[in-house]
Amino acid sequence: MSAFAEDLQKITVFMLKHQIAGIPRNFELVHEAFAGDNPELTRDIADLGARPTQAALDNLGLKHRLAGHCGVTAERLQADALKTLTRLTDQLSLGLTQKRAFTHSVTSVIRSIREDAEGGLDQVLAELELLSAISAEMVHAETALTAGVTEGLESLMSADRAIRAAQALMTKDRLTGLPNRISLFRTLEDIHAEASPAHPAALVLIEIIDLPDLRHQYGEEAVSKLIKGLAGIFRKAIKKQDVIARLEADTFAFVFDGINADEAHLIAERLFAAAENNLVFAAETSNDVGGLPLAIGHAMAQQAADPTSWLALAKTATILARQNPRQPIVGHKPGPRQVA
Repeated sequence: MSAFAEDLQKITVFMLKHQIAGIPRNFELVHEAFAGDNPELTRDIADLGARPTQAALDNLGLKHRLAGHCGVTAERLQADALKTLTRLTDQLSLGLTQKRAFTHSVTSVIRSIREDAEGGLDQVLAELELLSAISAEMVHAETALTAGVTEGLESLMSADRAIRAAQALMTKDRLTGLPNRISLFRTLEDIHAEASPAHPAALVLIEIIDLPDLRHQYGEEAVSKLIKGLAGIFRKAIKKQDVIARLEADTFAFVFDGINADEAHLIAERLFAAAENNLVFAAETSNDVGGLPLAIGHAMAQQAADPTSWLALAKTATILARQNPRQPIVGHKPGPRQVA
């Protein structure tokens, strides 16, 4: 049985045993707990015990910034905002109706006084008292309306902040705080649309070779610290306007706008050296130390038909680099000779 099939079986058995609803965001949560690189989530989901509520699962997913749960939160907040807008619309409609009624009453009283010019002071006072009573009711209603509108606007602003926060969580990698796959694809789409031979752009992928073996040797916590440290090293090694993201558990992606293939290769060499010089560890079977095993592939935007193809070219180059440790940096090159 393949590793994928084993993971799927574990997830299915766990969800059935704990009576967890088979909806996409729950599959994402349990998959991340079993197959992800998040030991804290594994402990947290175990602490929920048997038959956890959907609310508890959603809160856990939100805590660990899983895209599905962040999306559900954003949808719920948007639904709440829509309800608030509907309530405000009803209140404003009621206020308008009351104003029209008051205007009609004023008009009627004025007409009555004019038509009965001979009427006594008592009749005029009675008409004015009626207006006063209607006016008092309208002021009371207007006060309540103002309070309702103010409360509604505060609720909308709070929902907007929460929606923005949820959307931000959806585009951030939980472990490193870097942009994640969702954010990277948006960047690739934007930059690829503007790329041309006159305005080139490069995508560089850096893969940590055999991450599961590193976890086996050093443990989840040590590897998580290593990945966070590597993210910090890479962030310092590039310019502020350059993009770095965590594409997968073992892969970092970099997007460089306005550079050619030769410059991309030089940057890849610099990133490789930065990791090699700043991260060392002991092998399990000896006291020797060495740099973190990496494979690097890069490709140019203008050589790809679309953002997905651009990413595929860079991944293919990375696979070739992984297969040949003596050439850990490989660049895609169009034509019969596919790598540089």
